[in-house]
Amino acid sequence: MEHDLNNTEHLVRGLKNGTSEAYSFLVNKYHHTLCTYAFTLVGDHDSAEDIVQNVLIRVWKKRKELKDDLDLKNYLYKSVYNNFIDHYRKMRPAFALEKIHIDSLRDYIHEEPDNAMEALIAIVKREIDNLPPKCREAFLLSKQEGLTNMEIAEYLNISIKSVEGHITKAFSILRKALGNTVHHIFMFLLHTGNLNTGLTLKTV
Repeated sequence: MEHDLNNTEHLVRGLKNGTSEAYSFLVNKYHHTLCTYAFTLVGDHDSAEDIVQNVLIRVWKKRKELKDDLDLKNYLYKSVYNNFIDHYRKMRPAFALEKIHIDSLRDYIHEEPDNAMEALIAIVKREIDNLPPKCREAFLLSKQEGLTNMEIAEYLNISIKSVEGHITKAFSILRKALGNTVHHIFMFLLHTGNLNTGLTLKTV
């Protein structure tokens, strides 16, 4: 049964049928990574746990509404993000401009996902391209090519600690350059595996 549940279609079907094994498998597979993602948004472990718990419970309650061809991973991350927005509204009084930004985030994900994401990728691509050369290389090798820090260190002929430093610096620069609004969507793309900037590595 567990082997079958590794197939997303089988897992979704099991959830729709109300199979407890399917729900347990869902929780075991996604709970930790969703909590990690939620923490990058809310910055508090307890709140992140609450957000993920709410999402997983809602999936179970609304299981009969799940589509057979659902991209479950993206669905879960979008649900966590939407729950974060609701949490933000409840916990932090927002200025008028922040409210506009929050509403814009919903537009990105729901109303015009293709055009909005294309625009976002263009912004992210520009800022990544502006990173210092070594930071840019290490970041792309890690987040776009999927290499481990050890593999990057060997590829660039530098220490693992240097790789970690370059990637940390890249994240810091991107957070400042993108601002909180776009940075949250950027993190969403990273965690769902949808960050494909089309950028190529430069020789430095």
